[in-house]
Parts: sequence; C-alpha cells; structure tokens
Amino acid sequence: MPKVQAGASAGPGRGGRGRRVATSLAEINVVPLVDVMLVLLVIFMVTAPMIQRGVDVRLPVTRRASQIEGERIFLTVPLAYRQSHIVYLGDEPIHAEILRERIRQKMETAKQKNVYLRGDGGVELKDLMEVFDALLAAGVETVGMVTRQPGER
Repeated sequence: MPKVQAGASAGPGRGGRGRRVATSLAEINVVPLVDVMLVLLVIFMVTAPMIQRGVDVRLPVTRRASQIEGERIFLTVPLAYRQSHIVYLGDEPIHAEILRERIRQKMETAKQKNVYLRGDGGVELKDLMEVFDALLAAGVETVGMVTRQPGER
C-alpha cells in the first residue's frame, strides 16, 4: 500500500501539489537468487559422481581371467571381515548371519543363479570359504571368483 505524505511545500499558494506518494521497495529481487541456486545445482551435479566410492579391495592378480557377462551380483569380502563379519552385497553392508537369506531373496528373481565373489588379497582362505558355503546354502548354482589382470588397477 503506498504511503501518503504531506508535502513540505504544500502551502496555500501552491495549487495541486499538496501531497506526495512514496512507494516502499519491500520486494525481493529473486533473479540473483535463482542464478546462484542454478550455479550451485550444476556444481553439485558435477561433483556428486566423483564423491561416490565403493569398497576398497585389493584383488588378487591372475593371468587367465574372462570378462563377466549378463546380470552381475557381486559379493565383496573386505579385509576387516575377520573382526566385523560384514560383507558387501553390491554396495550394501550385510552381516554374515543374514547373508544366506539376502542371497536367497536375490536368487528368486535372477535368471542365472550366479554370484561373483570378490575377496581382498589379505583375507584368509578360511573366511572366504565360510562365505562360499553360505552362498551355496542359499541356492547359488555358480560362484565365480573375481580377480584382476596384471596390468589392471
């Protein structure tokens, strides 16, 4: 609502210019705000894929390895498995006690009942075989061991 103010020079001798209307500038200019938000959105969209990381595992090196084709279910056994008994189904951490049930649920919808097991190079064979047995008990038909080529990182 505009404010009506009495003019300083509104004397009896001046006709028609007795009042002055002042408008307030209470409106927010949103154009710079939108510009800043769009720049921040672009920055986050570019940096978000770089922030995501998987589980760090040093895979053993082998000379004869074939590429994996089709739907892939990866199970990763990290070096800390001995203390925590946690494995990773894809990127999801799962305790070894519920691994059998989770794999069984995954196998219900899968055409090929294959699981690819990635174990850190420092994991003991006993721990790896414990996970291997849980996979077979869950109904997995084939368990593949994932390794890396000598030149791979």
